Amino acid sequence: MKPEESWNHVDLVRCEEADSVSEKPTIKEDEEDGGLQVCRVCGDKANGYHFNVMTCEGCKGFFRRAMKRNVRLRCPFRKGTCEINRKTRRQCQACRLRKCLDSGMKKEMIMSDAAVEQRRALIKRKKREKIETPLSGAQGLTEDQQALIQELMDAQMKTFDTTFSHFKDFRLPAVFNGGCELPEYLQTSLLEDPTVWSEIMQDSVPMKISLKLRGEDGSIWNYQPPSKSNGKEIIPLLPHLADVSTYMFKGVINFAKVISYFRDLPIEDQISLLKGATFEMCLLRFNTMFDIETGTWECGRLAYCFEDPEGAQETPGRGGEGDNTSGRWGDGVKELGGFQKLLLDPMIKFHCMLKKLQLHKEEYVLMQAISLFSPDRPGVVQRSVVDQLQERFALTLKAYIEYSRPYPAHRFLFLKIMAVLTELRSVNAQHTQQLLRIQDSHPFATPLMQELFSSTDG
Repeated sequence: MKPEESWNHVDLVRCEEADSVSEKPTIKEDEEDGGLQVCRVCGDKANGYHFNVMTCEGCKGFFRRAMKRNVRLRCPFRKGTCEINRKTRRQCQACRLRKCLDSGMKKEMIMSDAAVEQRRALIKRKKREKIETPLSGAQGLTEDQQALIQELMDAQMKTFDTTFSHFKDFRLPAVFNGGCELPEYLQTSLLEDPTVWSEIMQDSVPMKISLKLRGEDGSIWNYQPPSKSNGKEIIPLLPHLADVSTYMFKGVINFAKVISYFRDLPIEDQISLLKGATFEMCLLRFNTMFDIETGTWECGRLAYCFEDPEGAQETPGRGGEGDNTSGRWGDGVKELGGFQKLLLDPMIKFHCMLKKLQLHKEEYVLMQAISLFSPDRPGVVQRSVVDQLQERFALTLKAYIEYSRPYPAHRFLFLKIMAVLTELRSVNAQHTQQLLRIQDSHPFATPLMQELFSSTDG
């Protein structure tokens, strides 16, 4: 600072620059002659109208502080005749204030402290919103992408019975049938050489599935699996699971048939794609009904829950004595013991991983389309056509995420979804092999399930 500019016995000067709202001055051109505007007080470059006069940022701040301080200033030099310019404006505050008033600056236009804080908060919010806006390439969904999503959502709505109101003709475990005997093939299976069943279950974690059925009269039936832990606890439920799976399979097949891009493919490719993707698409639909906190699938009047394979003995201290939720996930997902073993099962791990992404309905339905249009399914002939369709759905999903999700919080969501789809392929392969081995020894599959299983021959 030059010596002649260092005279600042009043606090106004010291904080002159710091008190203004932090925005870079914008030099505005004169509309008449195209030249740069200058401050009407000191002649410096002006950045806009302040308190009714075109001024620089410095004179704007000086005038606001002088008026708010309401101090009586006196000229120490020439009795109110000091020349005010860019170099001398700090030497005499009295003459600078006089020139501000002579130029037409008005005290009544000064914002209150609360208004200033509100304006600063607005500036900060706009800056934050600018940072959080999608990447520059994501200006929104194209009309084609919007139409694509709408077609999929319409197909989903027409073919996905989320309340299971039409799921009525299904078999139940013996406990629901008034003590009726199990089918002969199930009775026989329980007497077989235990080594046969152990081979079937060698790649799985023994789990038990409980079932709750709410009657139309408000009554509630509960099915709890047997206490034995040899892996055969699932046998009494196999007919019912076959029925609910078949019901879901039919919905997925109808979903595909509604999509125009699917109908345009040759019938042979339609069959090949459905054989490969139906189970995967069902898992995606089931995930929308999954409650990760309780570990249950709410399917209308029916509710399914995986039980803790070790029971309450493995998770002491949760919920206090007498807690009857030891067979549920709940907070036990984060604990050691039997609940951790549940996560070793690929199916449970998949549902947990997918549910944590908290996806939109549009993202779920686009995942179904990406799974359906997989060119590497056995038997697909027009692979290039299917590949282009899958890429189209994937790009639409990516665009939807960039358009509807805040950035950067969800910048990796698309990659996570693609990783989940890869995991889904693995779960599909493992589950299908397991069901085929069970089917060979203990036939339970419906004709539609058997037709879909035949895809493994490819």
